[in-house]
Amino acid sequence: MMSRSPSSSGLFPLPGSPGSSWARYKARFKALVNGADTSVLISFWIFGLINNLSYVIILTAALDLVGPEIPKAVVLLADVLPSFLTKLIAPYFIHHVPYPLRIVVMTGLSFGGMLLIALTPNSVPIKLFGIGLASLSSGAGELSFLGLTHYYGPFSLAAWGSGTGGAGLVGAGLYVFLTSTLGLGVKTSLMTCAFLPFIMLVSFFLILPHGPLRRAGSTKDYSGLPTDEPPTITTEDFDDRDISSLPTSSAADSLLAPGPSIAAEAYSSHSPRRAHSPPASTHQSRSKFMQNLHRARLLFIPYMLPLLLVYVAEYTINQGVSPTLLFPLASTPFTEFRSFYPFYNLLYQLGVFVARSSTPFIRLHNLYLPSCLQILNLLLLVSQSLYWWIPSVYLVFVVVFWEGLLGGAVYVNTFAEIMEKVPEGEREFSLGATSVSDSAGICMAGFVGMVLEGYLCSRQVSNGRSWCRTLAS
Repeated sequence: MMSRSPSSSGLFPLPGSPGSSWARYKARFKALVNGADTSVLISFWIFGLINNLSYVIILTAALDLVGPEIPKAVVLLADVLPSFLTKLIAPYFIHHVPYPLRIVVMTGLSFGGMLLIALTPNSVPIKLFGIGLASLSSGAGELSFLGLTHYYGPFSLAAWGSGTGGAGLVGAGLYVFLTSTLGLGVKTSLMTCAFLPFIMLVSFFLILPHGPLRRAGSTKDYSGLPTDEPPTITTEDFDDRDISSLPTSSAADSLLAPGPSIAAEAYSSHSPRRAHSPPASTHQSRSKFMQNLHRARLLFIPYMLPLLLVYVAEYTINQGVSPTLLFPLASTPFTEFRSFYPFYNLLYQLGVFVARSSTPFIRLHNLYLPSCLQILNLLLLVSQSLYWWIPSVYLVFVVVFWEGLLGGAVYVNTFAEIMEKVPEGEREFSLGATSVSDSAGICMAGFVGMVLEGYLCSRQVSNGRSWCRTLAS
């Protein structure tokens, strides 16, 4: 058996190996980006960044939005539940809505939601409603932009993933910059952030080339299903001329398309009874819905479940465990206990950004391995909160950064696997439908975190470590 070289495997050669010279790295990098359209990369990076910014900014501003009396997990749930419901339901009908209209509606929802949050300083219910509107926009945006990558290829997915990873760093940093560095009030800062969604309009209508989308729209054929039971088709219904006249590419594409195959359409042209059968839109819609349900079930084990597991684990860490991972201040680089959690979040977001930007260079095909490692991270950090056995906070920093790497890697590689392995005719639906797993995981983690944080704090206080009580005060 011939051994594969590092360059042929799609990865960079290992440092120190004969093939690890700078010239080889440079040539490999050029080969990776060869053929990538800069405007597509810029557009999808902006889509990923702006679509996730409101989510991150709202979580960063949670304390300012609801005050110290209301659990911050309430903000998390308000920020993710509408997105989860959107991703759960919308894939079965959103394909009827043109992409330009989707972008306009999403921009309006996000802008309106941020305005409500900013302009209602004393009404928590209205703020939560505004958060819900922004969440609707984010959920619809994620499944729409992931579906859009189907028409623009793997580089668009890599740019989207990198943009979503950058949103964590940019969103948290932007709010801190506006409120702390510039000294702006919460209302002014949120009003400023409310105009960011309009950048999506610029990216979609002015930067993104629409050629691939127009070509796909002109060739997509969704034929109606007949009202009666289709007859059995045998080889006697076709002669050699019928089959030879079918283009090979069309025949192959028909196996992937959601509608009837080319052969069935050819048969209908030879069958007078079927040619005159009236379309049954109700039956067609019901059949299409059942097909999509079947597709979603097939997506669960290979793609949805590992993404769900990794999000449950990492957001349980972020919302329920990280606030309790405190050390004596003298042994840390901090001067107050409130500095721990923001720094943990920064390290996590940095790991997510690095991992989500890595698919052009490193691809993971086993999605369950990093998901299981993330569950081990959760167990390890829970045990640290309970028994305080890790001797240095810097080791916890490494674990939290590793947590971000694992979460980002599972997210972007899940959709990369779909791009590679799911048939083309089912890919757009599959990309959107699978995106429900991350929101479902965050919802589950939000409920778990509300209970877990209180339990860990009470255990720490009962064990003589009153840091949680100090942090809460």
